[in-house]
Amino acid sequence: MPDVPGTALDVLPAAGAVALAGDRDPWPALVALWLDSGFSPRTREAYGRAVAEWTRACEAWGIHPLDARRPHADRWARDLEAAGQASTTIGRKLASVASVYAYALDEHLIDASPLAKVKRPKTTDRHQAPGMTLDQARAFLAAADADGPRTSALMRLLLANGLRVSEAIEADVDQLGHERGHRVLRIVGKGSKAATVVLAPPTARAIDAYLAGRTAGPLFVTATGNRLDRPAVWRTIRRLAKRAGLGDLQLSPHSLRATSVTLLLDAGASLRDAQDHARHADPRTTRAYDRARGSLDRAGTYQLVAYLDA
Repeated sequence: MPDVPGTALDVLPAAGAVALAGDRDPWPALVALWLDSGFSPRTREAYGRAVAEWTRACEAWGIHPLDARRPHADRWARDLEAAGQASTTIGRKLASVASVYAYALDEHLIDASPLAKVKRPKTTDRHQAPGMTLDQARAFLAAADADGPRTSALMRLLLANGLRVSEAIEADVDQLGHERGHRVLRIVGKGSKAATVVLAPPTARAIDAYLAGRTAGPLFVTATGNRLDRPAVWRTIRRLAKRAGLGDLQLSPHSLRATSVTLLLDAGASLRDAQDHARHADPRTTRAYDRARGSLDRAGTYQLVAYLDA
């Protein structure tokens, strides 16, 4: 990150709240304690990346993170925006850094948080992950089926069930089962919440064909028997997108989740059912995936008048 000479950052005094004992820096220990204060593993990973990025920015400015002021945070937000990062991504990063400073406040290491009054970017209510149309999704699944049993099983699970990539790769074989006549997969979702997802017959068949009788270990494994990791899933999705003629979409694992919710809404599912499918806590999150909600053909007045006339 570039230096910022000639700005208010050069003349602001340090907060004076950091008292270092010799060469011991309290910031790494503080961040470690904060990350271990009750977050789920996935949240710790995401928060840790954001705080590491903020720490590097402070180092570039020659300022200790515990001496940072609001203008530093404002400048960081502007730099993230200038780098082309999505408003939702910037908002998450600012929230992550604000959280560690709130922890520092509780521990009386600072008198005020530099993130306390920083304006968060406005986010659109339209989902930003690139999704696929119905025909594109069909072509993508065909490419996945042709790639092999593991790819077919994984991509059908991500697309047909809208699983987050971490939920799929962290699942174990013994989490598969039956419930009230349905094939199911019991997962640990966002926020460490347990969830039971129903497997449609094509998805269940693909998983059974891939497992070929295996009854233990990670659900998705590498050729060496290790658990499949996130970068491998990313690479597979990009490869399949090219084979299906969708390379321009720049698909990601979350694109499959976005496609899952969007196509379910396109198929006529209610917002409530789509919210349950995606396991969203807030229906507004689900609604952001609805590409056709502005269609005049779906204006509520048609349905209401038809009901009144009937």
